Amino acid sequence: MTDYQSLGVRPLINACATMTKYGGSLMPPEVLAAMNEAAKSFVDLQHLQRRAGERIAELTRNEAAYVTSGAAAGIMLASAAAVLYKHPAALQRFPDIAAFHNEAIIFRSQRNPYDYAIQQTGLKYREIEAEPAALRAAISERTACIFWFHGALVRTHDMPLCELIAIAAEHDIPVIVDAAAQLPPVENLWRFTEMGAALALFSGGKDLRGPQSSGLMLGRRDLIESIRPISNPNHGLGRPMKVGKEEIMGALAAVERYLKLDHAARERYCEETVALFCAALDPLPGIHAERAFPNEAGQPLPRCRVTIDSAVLDKSADDLVADFFAHDPAIAVAPDSETSFYLNPMTLNPGEELTVRDACLRVLAA
Repeated sequence: MTDYQSLGVRPLINACATMTKYGGSLMPPEVLAAMNEAAKSFVDLQHLQRRAGERIAELTRNEAAYVTSGAAAGIMLASAAAVLYKHPAALQRFPDIAAFHNEAIIFRSQRNPYDYAIQQTGLKYREIEAEPAALRAAISERTACIFWFHGALVRTHDMPLCELIAIAAEHDIPVIVDAAAQLPPVENLWRFTEMGAALALFSGGKDLRGPQSSGLMLGRRDLIESIRPISNPNHGLGRPMKVGKEEIMGALAAVERYLKLDHAARERYCEETVALFCAALDPLPGIHAERAFPNEAGQPLPRCRVTIDSAVLDKSADDLVADFFAHDPAIAVAPDSETSFYLNPMTLNPGEELTVRDACLRVLAA
């Protein structure tokens, strides 16, 4: 039998976040069943992508939907759609698009490692402050689209997304919202497009708990239709970002499941788990444990921030992160600073909160 143990790989408890490097999230039975069923038959992949997209669009109150091979792939395909929207001839020209609208406006405060996917289409950045005046000045005849990376990167004094969308609409420029980790709340599946964003992009392998190599592109039908000829299984710019029949059906099952969840009960579990951690750890010498809200992605769920006195413990927070990883069972916690780390309940299975608590009591008392 081929499993993690046969490869010398240790499974771990994820008290960090829905991080790709730890596998994102765990797929529930409904998703696994849909993927296993899909694996039993051949199918016309284009037809499946279209019909699954129609179903996901209906479920999420959107005009159209497309299953991508992750949110970063969605960024690249959405960038291409913004060019194709006005220049169908670009279909066979990517990334040589200098003759077309070839600029994407992004905000300096929202720069992040994922925005490099925009450049794969040949688009060039126009980097500005997130202010109305700066946006109006930056828009030109070269502007293909405007990107908004929602979540923790949005500062309190940035222009509101609704104002950005209104300005973009004056110039017929699509606004693309990267909302990869912006579930919960579930309403975000339709909130951004109802505001007027052209496309909203989500990870399928984070809180949706679909396949790790899946994502959702939701929004305007014309933009989504434009990228089909260059996307898997067709040849072109998007061919390397292959989505299999199993991922498409798994993503659909994940959306159906997510919409039926008791999200209030899930929030209660997270609050109760954070309270459990704080009650157990805060009395320890050299330890301060407190509720932190929202979490690292700006989602409306709490975490426990653990701050240490290195003089008392004779260790740094990085040392403790390594100690947790070496623990049996291995536990991933979220580094924060030289003196603090986070315990995140959102990726724990029921019962694992007790394992994490007990491990903390052992590691922090060592």
